[in-house]
Amino acid sequence: MRQALIVIDLQNDYFADGAFPLWNAEAVLARTEVAILEAQHRGIPVVLVQHVCDSRKGPSPFFNAATQGVALHARLRAAAPDAPVVVKAFADSFHQTTLDETLQALGVSELLLCGMMTQNCVTHTALSKVAERYALKVLPDLCTTVTEMVHEIALSGMSNRVALVPSEEALAKKAAATA
Repeated sequence: MRQALIVIDLQNDYFADGAFPLWNAEAVLARTEVAILEAQHRGIPVVLVQHVCDSRKGPSPFFNAATQGVALHARLRAAAPDAPVVVKAFADSFHQTTLDETLQALGVSELLLCGMMTQNCVTHTALSKVAERYALKVLPDLCTTVTEMVHEIALSGMSNRVALVPSEEALAKKAAATA
């Protein structure tokens, strides 16, 4: 079973100087950098997902095209400079994107899903109809949202349909399987 680490929406607008800063964003970014390095060490592909709002619908509070806020965080890009970037305009990272095609081309059958915001894009991607094709784990320690309470509620809401696995454990299982 080939895994891929899917990192959703670690974009500038969600950090301290952005338009919509999230709880625990810096800590999640730091842990995600470690997970990316571990994934790369294990030969697990990393796919980055970037939300860009549809300008035809008018300006959005954040993630507007051609702004600094819409860019993927520089530390994320530095950690995964060669990772494919899938651009989306909806909460579901599969909806009207190239994510499924990218994963199929990589021969992926299991997703390790993380990112921002837990109750929105992470949940919608994890529960997507397309995601049902894959074994799927959400990595709670690599997710965040507006508050810790909303993060925990979202995780609880997904827990009966999706495996919630700490990133170290999810990546260690791959190591044990290849050892």
